[in-house]
Amino acid sequence: MTNRVTTTQETKATTDAVRLLPRDRLADLFHALTARGYQVIGPRVDQGAIIYDQLTSVEELPRGWTDEQGPGYYRLKRREDDDAFGYVVGPHSWKRYLFPPLVTLARIERDGEDWHIESQPESPVKRAFLGVRACELAAIAVQDRVFLSQAYVDPIYQARRESVCLIAANCTQAAATCFCTSMDTGPRCRSGFDLAITEIAAGYIVEVGSELGASLAADLPLRPASPEDQADGEAARARAVAQIERTLDTHDIRALLMNNLDHPQWDDVGQRCLSCTNCTMVCPTCFCCSVTEVGDLTEQHIERQRQWDSCFHPDFSYINGGQVRGQVRSRYRQWLTHKLATWIDQFDVSGCVGCGRCITWCPVGIDLTEEVAAIRGNPS
Repeated sequence: MTNRVTTTQETKATTDAVRLLPRDRLADLFHALTARGYQVIGPRVDQGAIIYDQLTSVEELPRGWTDEQGPGYYRLKRREDDDAFGYVVGPHSWKRYLFPPLVTLARIERDGEDWHIESQPESPVKRAFLGVRACELAAIAVQDRVFLSQAYVDPIYQARRESVCLIAANCTQAAATCFCTSMDTGPRCRSGFDLAITEIAAGYIVEVGSELGASLAADLPLRPASPEDQADGEAARARAVAQIERTLDTHDIRALLMNNLDHPQWDDVGQRCLSCTNCTMVCPTCFCCSVTEVGDLTEQHIERQRQWDSCFHPDFSYINGGQVRGQVRSRYRQWLTHKLATWIDQFDVSGCVGCGRCITWCPVGIDLTEEVAAIRGNPS
């Protein structure tokens, strides 16, 4: 892993000089990024949701829009102001750009009686992620540990990760499904970014978190943030904290789950779960995948492809002779115990960052915080 990635993970924001980017100068940040060759990926409204996609200008940001969320519920609604970052999180995560849903690992060509395998080296586009939340920074740090810090490094993830600039946005509101405070991942961005902004009426309070961030800040028309600006920023961030009501008691959670593998709550949730995989698809840290070889009709060309998979698929645990986890209860148990317990054994960190996406996008509104609470309140 290069110094570039290490810098964005470990550098703390400097607080000795708080500066402000005027509200009407946000485009300057956009231009500073594109001038350095970055493709800007950020939030915009599409098909009734706020998603992450390539932006061509700041005019595409979801100004004046917010999202209302609950278990199995997501709706866009108008704000009373024109804030560009006044939403929480949608169905997309930044994972799709670092660990893509579908990627070609190799191409295999037939030459007479022989086959030639050509690996596909990653040549990633330089991307700037605009509007990364604190829980999402934590999720990227989790995937860094999965793909970069173990004995085997994923070269595709590494190449993409080293090409990313992270522009974080502190949350100024929370959804009913958020529980980042329980996971100590937000809502304030503390590290892991190049620049972090807090949106207030006067503009954007800017914090520098890396050498790249300092270079970007030097190209922006920043002015010192007044005491009133700083107070507004603190109030905006505090508002998000105050709005978080959902909690997850993480005390000794590994032992709690692993000592209750036969708890009747698994049967209860198994009756409700559709095994649809939504929770794993929207999760910013899940990394299950499968590798398949796809041929063409000429039988002269094969592509080896990696694509996202899910432990909720009945065939995910298939081995010679049948499925290991044939029941929904066992698949849900596998997901939850891995996410909150055995992930700690593997990577010394929880696999959950408290973003609440799995609760919002579950069609039947299953809430993992309630499932854990039910087991904790009545252990078997």
